[in-house]
Amino acid sequence: MDLGDNLSDKAVYDYSLVRRALDHADQKAYAELMQRYRDSVYFMLLKMVNNKDDADDLTIEAFGKAFKRLAQYTPNFAFSTWLFKIATNNCIDYIRRKKKNYNTFSIDKPFQDDEGGEMTMDLRSEQLDPEEKVMKKQKVLMMREVVEKLKPRYKMLIEMRYFEELSYEEIADKLELPLGTVKAQLFRAREFLQNILKNSQGKF
Repeated sequence: MDLGDNLSDKAVYDYSLVRRALDHADQKAYAELMQRYRDSVYFMLLKMVNNKDDADDLTIEAFGKAFKRLAQYTPNFAFSTWLFKIATNNCIDYIRRKKKNYNTFSIDKPFQDDEGGEMTMDLRSEQLDPEEKVMKKQKVLMMREVVEKLKPRYKMLIEMRYFEELSYEEIADKLELPLGTVKAQLFRAREFLQNILKNSQGKF
């Protein structure tokens, strides 16, 4: 496919990273895409929500959604344009939900996913369950390249949970954060990683 007519050199290179991520389950390609746009997405979202923690969380969600839908991206326009649209739409949805449920939101309550179905965060504060152990042993080590590019707070949370195998309570105590904050942020980080791994199934 000739991409030169409608894409800049930067966008052509981005598309090559997308193809490496999809065709070869290349973790370095995922990591490089995130590294190239993480800060610009973060600062755009920070302007929208005016809260650093929310902007951090929404940045992770945006990349998670984008990587989950990566096969849907077509080079009719730049990857950055597509990514920013996903990030913006996700942020607008978040702002609407926050305004609607600002005094009733609970991480234990079901919420709607992109398809309109109900999901729960299913965050247990016990030891790692069997599914998490499998994820840690078989998958998370493969994600080092991506994890290294996460902002320090998310990187620390993932390493403490999956590499040091600390409980949610132990992490909350060590970082002096509310338990609910630790659970919610780990949920976002885990979904982000799982979205990449879904694209990689059967390719390792």
